[in-house]
Amino acid sequence: MRVLIADKLPPFVIARLEAAGCSVRLEPDLGGETLADALRAQDPEVLVVRSTKVQEAHFAAGRSLSLVIRAGAGVNTIDLAAASRGGVFVSNCPGKNAIAVAELTIGHLINLDRRIADNVAALRSGKWDKKGLGKARGLYGRTLAVLGAGRIGREVIKRARAFGMQVRVWDKFFTQDDAEELGVARCETALEACLGAHALTVHLPLNDETRNLVSTELLAALQPGAYVVNTARGGVVDEGALRVAIAERGLRAGLDVYEHEPSASATAFDDPLAQEPSIYGTHHVGASTDQASDSVAAETARIVEVYQKTGRPPNCVNIAERSPATHLLVVRHADRVGVLAGILDALRASETNIQEMENIIFTGAEAACAQIHCDKAPDDAVLAAMAADSAIFAVTVVPLEAS
Repeated sequence: MRVLIADKLPPFVIARLEAAGCSVRLEPDLGGETLADALRAQDPEVLVVRSTKVQEAHFAAGRSLSLVIRAGAGVNTIDLAAASRGGVFVSNCPGKNAIAVAELTIGHLINLDRRIADNVAALRSGKWDKKGLGKARGLYGRTLAVLGAGRIGREVIKRARAFGMQVRVWDKFFTQDDAEELGVARCETALEACLGAHALTVHLPLNDETRNLVSTELLAALQPGAYVVNTARGGVVDEGALRVAIAERGLRAGLDVYEHEPSASATAFDDPLAQEPSIYGTHHVGASTDQASDSVAAETARIVEVYQKTGRPPNCVNIAERSPATHLLVVRHADRVGVLAGILDALRASETNIQEMENIIFTGAEAACAQIHCDKAPDDAVLAAMAADSAIFAVTVVPLEAS
């Protein structure tokens, strides 16, 4: 299997994949047109990326490309619609950097309270300001609103609870059982979680539902002087509303991500957020620990290995949850050459589209059962023709429940 790695990964990944029989090329500086050129020239079956964008033109360039792996959480840098149109699997490595991001989140919370960065800056400029920089509220007993309780959110919750914070959680999929297990309060809405909270942290993907979710309304619900941390995606927080809340209500923020983030190779960042004294920024480094990098790399190698053996990659994000099939055709038949092909030919002749199919072989390999998901019920003539074949034991059509 030919694998092209278009971002930096630890060297052990190449050794592991080559040991599994893969032909691996590492070209970490590819992107845009150079990536398209490499896909055309090398014709890999698997493409591995981290921050590199994979767009429609790249899928068109990769004739044999069948799997794209995002070596990290989320797939917002990959054109999923283009991948799905071309029948290309897209997988990621969820949860492998959760602890690293959670640690940075807690670091931002502590810094917002204790102003560690300001202390360091004052000392380096030759100033001693114990009186001005020694004021802090403390995190113990304070209320933390957590929006998003996936792997990262839950790691943050564990650490916040260890600090003695009172945690409120909002997540569409977070249950009361989850809340009781983690020792937190479950909220029905994001606004409920934020009402009167001393701090807010966000751990949600960026999509149409979450864009600018942390809005003027949510920021106004927080305590005056509250702390806002975003280590998820820049667009989840309305940055304009955040700057107004900082100016009018004394909020402070710790950001690792930004709505208008420079490219990985950029050396300048002229966003006004960087000049805001009450915003403490890091450089989208939440997942940048050796532990997280090794964990993601090992998961990337595992995905390729499983795909090579089974043809179905783990952690795939673009497989339909439910096909358009309306009926299930079940055909018990003799396991002989041409029987299954005849069934499929009959369905094609009747313009019945097959959405999914599995052919189960029984012990001894003398009989099989084909389970075929169709976009309509095969007509009576087709069913009668199948039933008349001596190699077919039984034919059944089962209507599928609508989604």
